[in-house]
Amino acid sequence: MLSAAHDILKQQRAPGNQSHAVLLADILPTLFIKLIAPFGLHLLPYSPRVLVCGVCAAGSFILVAFAQSVRTSLIGVVLASISSGLGEITFLAVTSFYPRGVISWWSSGTGGAGLLGALSYLGLTQAGLSPQHTLLSMLGVPVVLLASYFLLLTSPAPPGPTGEEEADAAARQPLMNPEAPESKPASDSSLSLQEKWTVFKSLLPHIVPLVLVYFAEYFINQGLFELIFFRNTFLSHAEQYRWYQMLYQAGVFASRSSLHCFHIRHTWILAVLQCLNLGFLMADMWFAFLPNIYIVFLIIVYEGLLGGAAYVNTFHNIALETSDKHREFAMTVACISDTLGISLSGALALPLHDFLCQLT
Repeated sequence: MLSAAHDILKQQRAPGNQSHAVLLADILPTLFIKLIAPFGLHLLPYSPRVLVCGVCAAGSFILVAFAQSVRTSLIGVVLASISSGLGEITFLAVTSFYPRGVISWWSSGTGGAGLLGALSYLGLTQAGLSPQHTLLSMLGVPVVLLASYFLLLTSPAPPGPTGEEEADAAARQPLMNPEAPESKPASDSSLSLQEKWTVFKSLLPHIVPLVLVYFAEYFINQGLFELIFFRNTFLSHAEQYRWYQMLYQAGVFASRSSLHCFHIRHTWILAVLQCLNLGFLMADMWFAFLPNIYIVFLIIVYEGLLGGAAYVNTFHNIALETSDKHREFAMTVACISDTLGISLSGALALPLHDFLCQLT
């Protein structure tokens, strides 16, 4: 959706600063879902939540593809946001019932999703496909999501003492199998408010750096990408924007898949580096001292590497440091970090974009 935002609004002759409305429509519903999740949403069964994710994802593609106004497009983006936010808190919570190594594979999958989304949109539009037909071609993705969860993903072994053979058989049961054990063992349903508050306070050293990382990188992506434009290149303005998005996602994918190679304990270092990255690109936007677009390409890949590393290491550290009883709740709460950072960056990018456009 964010890769397509530029073309969606251009096709509907919307003002340039409306791209930030796309960012807010894409992130605010996710923020709302993640805010209410610790207060009961996380206790709902997983299967209905996944079904809602798939339906909302399909609806978003259809609605945006056939939209005749900015308002309708934004409603479609909201549906995508609901699918994304609900899906993230659902699947991250599910990882708490599997071995800790699943966190690495989850992060790699989300990084690959971002890269494939941006790359497929870039490739199909470069090949001559219209934004509408490109969006419609993505309708197979929600189908694969639902099939993967209900038919491919195996149920975790039931908690409590059980024979090894019984546990192994249970772990091989697809979630759709009526004889499979309940895929949501009771864990944080018995936590008191005091326990939840204690867990939340213990997560702040992980949450705050991740908020800063995502604030800085999405301020770059949605506040500066459209303003960093090179005329001495064969790429048009729209094509440069697409390449920025694709290269950013490539960096995210690489770093989210790097946990087995590099484990970063102190994620605040990544927050500092990302903020420095933001300051450097803002300086270039003002003074235009970078000679060509390829240097910006490298910086954007580096930006994605920092963001992806912060994400995967944060959740991996939480998985290592929390007890089995608290892990599902901790994963649900920590999900707010990236969304909060993106929301704050979108809110500040709106007035900044208008101000800079008036100056230029």
